[in-house]
Amino acid sequence: MEHLVFTLVTFVLFTALVGIISGKIVKNSDDQKTAKGYFLAGNGLGGFFIAGSMLLTNLSAENLVGLSGQSYAANMSGMAWEATAVIATIIMAFVFLPMYLRKGYTTLPEFMEERYGVGVRRMVSILFLIGYLVIGIPVCLYAGAIAFEQIFDFATVLVGIIGALYAVLGGMRAVAVSDTINGILLVVGSVLVVVFGFIAVGKLSGGGFIVGVKDVITFEPAKLNAIGGKNDPVPFACIFTGMLLANLFYWGTNQVLIQRALGAENLKEGQKGVLLSGFLKMMVPVLLVIPGVIAARLVPGLTSKDFAYPSLVARSLPWPVVGLFCAALFGSIISTYNSFLNAASTVFMIDIYKPIFNPNLSEEATVKLAKKIGWGFAAFAIIFTPFLDV
Repeated sequence: MEHLVFTLVTFVLFTALVGIISGKIVKNSDDQKTAKGYFLAGNGLGGFFIAGSMLLTNLSAENLVGLSGQSYAANMSGMAWEATAVIATIIMAFVFLPMYLRKGYTTLPEFMEERYGVGVRRMVSILFLIGYLVIGIPVCLYAGAIAFEQIFDFATVLVGIIGALYAVLGGMRAVAVSDTINGILLVVGSVLVVVFGFIAVGKLSGGGFIVGVKDVITFEPAKLNAIGGKNDPVPFACIFTGMLLANLFYWGTNQVLIQRALGAENLKEGQKGVLLSGFLKMMVPVLLVIPGVIAARLVPGLTSKDFAYPSLVARSLPWPVVGLFCAALFGSIISTYNSFLNAASTVFMIDIYKPIFNPNLSEEATVKLAKKIGWGFAAFAIIFTPFLDV
């Protein structure tokens, strides 16, 4: 009971600390007064914050749960997503981003209108909204619920409310700043999960870290295979076809990811942020895929592969560290959630409501309405998410 109380206290304190620091950083900004300020942080984001926000938006609970679950049940072929993502970030930095910033786009559908007409812009906007509200946001909340269920009980509705506070009240700058702070801790915490996971395996044979590494390597070598067959999570041939295209969409044209790059203070900072996020992606197989292999040795026979990562955390991390890691995991869930929420309200206001229903809407009125829409989207996601558990 003492350990649980300590975990909960450290979790709450660090989560609150991130909110306080983020609030102080964005307190004196003008982000709440104009549409560009609210949706794109006033085009004032530096490369460090762009990279931190892009990475943490990507490294959310569905990645932690999904990739580690794949390696737990099959092998490491799922790391192909990360390898092709690096290629996609390079193309984004040097091909797409210069064009986006030169044209001054706020949303990707604006680009679609210039290339293919207003009809395509409306269609893409609607598809984005449906995807965000019915798939992206609920899946993020659902995966977060799975992760926390295995560590300690947690309410999905609380995740939804706190995430909405960042996205709705603080705008893009608050999202980027909080993402970066949480991202640093998540990377550190993820490294500790791997280290202590190997140590826990080593203890099974009366050893430590080195013994654990050798044990995992020799216990079931097939799990270390990264070249997937036709029945594996990622068949090898898929890397050169659909996967590369999917990553090009995700890193180069998905509003959720590119919105912080569109808010760069200049092209140099934007490219720096995108490329740095690609560089950090090369760490992801170590942070997300290997834990599933460790869990297969340490906690075999789980009822669901999706429990692999949270079970490893609960089994291997020392109890004084669990609260801080949970705060970082919570931050990653919030990051993806509030990024989806911010992107959804941006697309709705800039590409649908304002050009169709009220072209003369003032900057201040646009921001106020965007906040109301954001709260509405958050409420819908919180209500819809439990229906995924069927």
